[in-house]
Amino acid sequence: MLIDSHCHLEYKGLVEDRQGVLARARAVGVTGFLSISTRQREWDQVIATAAGEEDVWASVGIHPHEADGHADLGTAALIAASEHAKVIAIGETGLDYYYDHSDRQTQQALFRTHIAVARETGLPLIVHTRDAEEDTARIIAEEMARGPFPALIHCFTASAGFAGRMLELGLTISLSGIVTFKNARDLQAIAADLPEDRLLVETDAPFLAPVPHRGQVCEPAFTADTARFVAGLRGVAPEALAESTTRNFFRLFAKAAA
Repeated sequence: MLIDSHCHLEYKGLVEDRQGVLARARAVGVTGFLSISTRQREWDQVIATAAGEEDVWASVGIHPHEADGHADLGTAALIAASEHAKVIAIGETGLDYYYDHSDRQTQQALFRTHIAVARETGLPLIVHTRDAEEDTARIIAEEMARGPFPALIHCFTASAGFAGRMLELGLTISLSGIVTFKNARDLQAIAADLPEDRLLVETDAPFLAPVPHRGQVCEPAFTADTARFVAGLRGVAPEALAESTTRNFFRLFAKAAA
């Protein structure tokens, strides 16, 4: 049993054959899916899909790329959407300074808005960070000091130092297919050493297909390939990694377990 802890089931490449996508994943042992929203207009459909599938859950949030278009969002809309039974997470949110599609100060303000909602609702925060390690770590540390909240770094590609800081603050780290890439030696070393109880796996489908599927549209079924690779890095059986990451998922996303 595996959980794809981060996929975009409403995105082009998956939505056209969503039932086939889910069936192919279930056939290889992926039996849970967290479908992620990235802008407010997606929330209703992401939630509707989750409501129609027993093993699919939803998040509500604004990706940092979309921050400029949601600068006045506030906490009320996120809190209201999070009340749905199948919404188990807040995000994805965070900082992306690689593309700078939105103003950095706006990204930071909206990131703090999401953190406030995670703290109030108790739902885990899903953090996206790219080329923004220092500001991401600073904001999370500052906000943790104001009051704790559950969170994870999704699609981890940052430094070992950043990983250590996040683990010290109590966060979980999720690995995507990037860890299988030939040029990901540093990431592979980090993946081998992460604490067993702080590790999740994901696809970020339809993006970032792992080896041996590079160049294809990524599907949640490929969670199995990433998990198998990570198990090899860590010297454990794939079944053991599947068991521990599934256990970690339901511990972090307690609303899904309930």
